[in-house]
Amino acid sequence: MDTEEKTLVEILEENNLIDLAKYINYVSASQAGAIATFSGTTRDTFEGKTVVELRYEAYVPMAIRQIKSICSSARSSWDIHSIAVAHRLGAVPVGETSVFIAVSAVHRTDALDACKFLIDELKASVPIWKKEVYSNGEVWKENSEFMERKLELGNTNGSCCRRNLKLETRGTKGCCGAKVKMADGIAAEISTIDAGTEETI
Repeated sequence: MDTEEKTLVEILEENNLIDLAKYINYVSASQAGAIATFSGTTRDTFEGKTVVELRYEAYVPMAIRQIKSICSSARSSWDIHSIAVAHRLGAVPVGETSVFIAVSAVHRTDALDACKFLIDELKASVPIWKKEVYSNGEVWKENSEFMERKLELGNTNGSCCRRNLKLETRGTKGCCGAKVKMADGIAAEISTIDAGTEETI
């Protein structure tokens, strides 16, 4: 079974609940000693406001492509057996799951680190947008991971800029084991970049 066969990515249309057992069963394997999961659910309050639901929209083809790319990056950093990622679109009421990730690996460290990396990267780079609906209004929200990524890349004004980035490794495979150096001397932490490469952004 190749890596493509061990990765399941699904964007679920409105009114389709995420079946957690389906994704856990997908990543289960006799050689996997660990399964790490993340379940993102709608909470009932945010900064003192009563939350009714979250609403998600996405550019689905690009979202699927980007999630598969993130899964590939995770595989290059950790020894993973299987990955499953599901994200709902439409209304997600309080208490229901909007995103679910399951990762299996021989060892728990790989499964846990990869699972954290996957959700962080998904929130930072996948074209899925969230609206918080309150009892007294609603607002489109940018994920904090997206905003942090913009700052890390020196793009704080919303305009596109190109900078030469060079990787400095710390010799670890953890999710925070790389540092990017920008051509103008500013350093920024990033979640992951393939070791030993240079990249222009």
